[in-house]
Amino acid sequence: MSDRNEPYTILCLACYFKGADFLRECKRLGCRVILVTSRKLAEEAWPYDDIDQTIYVEEASERWDLASLVRTVSRVAAEQEIHRIVPLDDYDLEKAAHLREHLRLPGMGETRTRYFRDKLAMRARAREAGILVPDFVDAINDRRLEEFSQRVPGPWLCKPRSQASAIGIKKMSSPQELREVVDQLGDERSFSVVERFIPGEIYHADSIVFNEGVVFARVHKYSAPPMKTAHEGGVFCSSTIEYGSAEEVELQELNRRVIGAMGLRCGVTHTEFIKAQEDGRFYFLETAARVGGAHIAEMLEASSGLNLWAQWARLESLPPGESYQLPQPRLDHSGILISLARQEHPDASAYNDPEVVWRLKKRHHAGLIVAAPTLTRVQELLGSYTERFYNDFFAVQPLPQRPSA
Repeated sequence: MSDRNEPYTILCLACYFKGADFLRECKRLGCRVILVTSRKLAEEAWPYDDIDQTIYVEEASERWDLASLVRTVSRVAAEQEIHRIVPLDDYDLEKAAHLREHLRLPGMGETRTRYFRDKLAMRARAREAGILVPDFVDAINDRRLEEFSQRVPGPWLCKPRSQASAIGIKKMSSPQELREVVDQLGDERSFSVVERFIPGEIYHADSIVFNEGVVFARVHKYSAPPMKTAHEGGVFCSSTIEYGSAEEVELQELNRRVIGAMGLRCGVTHTEFIKAQEDGRFYFLETAARVGGAHIAEMLEASSGLNLWAQWARLESLPPGESYQLPQPRLDHSGILISLARQEHPDASAYNDPEVVWRLKKRHHAGLIVAAPTLTRVQELLGSYTERFYNDFFAVQPLPQRPSA
């Protein structure tokens, strides 16, 4: 970082506990770090030694009062210069955009943020750019919904436009069922999108973006669609795909097209695609301007040596005009397994192959990451460990209709 007369101040919004590595790296780079988070998260393991100021919001999780947040952050801005506002979770994106607009700070404003948060906006933008997306329609207008249900064969999915993960998604098989689901939404129907359900395999690309270009991306494949795992239960699993394979080359290019269409200038992204069983083509599903959840960042670091949180901090702390230099990534392979566990503190010490490089420490969860020079070895371990996870740990609980704090 260049010398400045005053510290470069980065204000981070976190309505969930995540992004500790981002906060640490910002401080290591010489920034002044301000964290705004929920009062109920005060006891989480935040790196308080690397945080200069912590501001607690009384409301839980994503349900922060925006007007109150604007007043709170404006009081901070009255006393010190804020240079960047960074959302550490999906639910913080709109808040950060609104604050940037209000304080006239650099970064994505509210319109562009919608391309990375609003499932209707991002689908429409992708389609305008000539990128394949599953047929979709907004849930706003009766006539459009009727025309869609007659033109596009079911089943269909009704998705909240601004929820994360598989929360709130409903699957429908008939026009009558579609009508009933939309009617149940009442005045909230405009906050949903309906799309054709396409069976297939789900892939995700996790990227670093600088000067409107993808400077790094790694492609992974889920062993089962996350929606299926979330709704029906199962062990979550993802792993890298073979470097230089036809699928990897195609998805790298498609990922660049998506990010270019959405207009991200600088940051990190998590973007999902589906390879349809019906025609073998890749369709864009959704994108987000943040680090992927479910410890995907740790899996990516195990194969590449790059910590996405730390690299994102480097991007956000760059003064205008300075260039970002990507560290040389490794080309190892890695994979992750995570399961709800019957035990409060599951013992995974029996999973002791040398390729195990990370273990999840969370109540009623079992998880680990494996890394190896070859994809064959990673897949061999994931296959064996998945079967053992079902026997040793696996548990199921209903998917919440809203995220928990």
